[in-house]
Amino acid sequence: MGLRTTESEWATPRAALFDLDGTLINSEPRSVAVWARVLQDRGVEPDEALLRKFMGRRGEDVINELAHLFPGESVEDIFADRWRYGQDPDLPPVEQLPESVAFLKYLHAQGVPFALVTSAGRQWAESTLEWLGVRDMFRGIISADDVTVGKPHPEGYLSGAELVGYGPEHIVVFEDTPAGIMAGRNAGMRVVGVTTTHPPQALAHAHLVVEHLGQVGWPQLVLRDPEPPQTALAGQG
Repeated sequence: MGLRTTESEWATPRAALFDLDGTLINSEPRSVAVWARVLQDRGVEPDEALLRKFMGRRGEDVINELAHLFPGESVEDIFADRWRYGQDPDLPPVEQLPESVAFLKYLHAQGVPFALVTSAGRQWAESTLEWLGVRDMFRGIISADDVTVGKPHPEGYLSGAELVGYGPEHIVVFEDTPAGIMAGRNAGMRVVGVTTTHPPQALAHAHLVVEHLGQVGWPQLVLRDPEPPQTALAGQG
């Protein structure tokens, strides 16, 4: 893992934008299990490739793309079904990612502004940040409810840039999915990929790939104890 591209000119990192599910918490096993049940209830036995389509993206966007699997159903009906399945106590638990929380606290102590850009709804985002004990550190939230087009479109991250008050060249995005990584890149930002939900090769479009955010140096954006040594994210200036 390490440097993925070699952009030669970047401005010094001044702000950060974070994804939520898979980046600050490990909730994807639960989410995937719920979507699997939604599909199975409609006679579709989903494989891994189909379920991965839901990772890191607004459910509404994926449902519209897969409309042939939901004939005659509205997005609202499908989401109601998803909510019902989500109440099952036997689902995988949502887990905190302690290295991510520690990294947020470190940036906050350094005075680095950051915001959340998530494909989840605002209620989930708000309650999860409160659960992590970090809500007051965030400059704001861009949720699925706040954009017209979800990831990999850059709308969410460009809106996030307004929240933190810096241009894309000064912002680093932290993501765990290919869709999220492309959203950050499409917004003209540097992207750090975290292998919570995908193997490193699936995150190849990130500029830096790490196992957890405890490995990220700031503002140099290098791997701690890197292998090989030339893993700095290009351009400090």
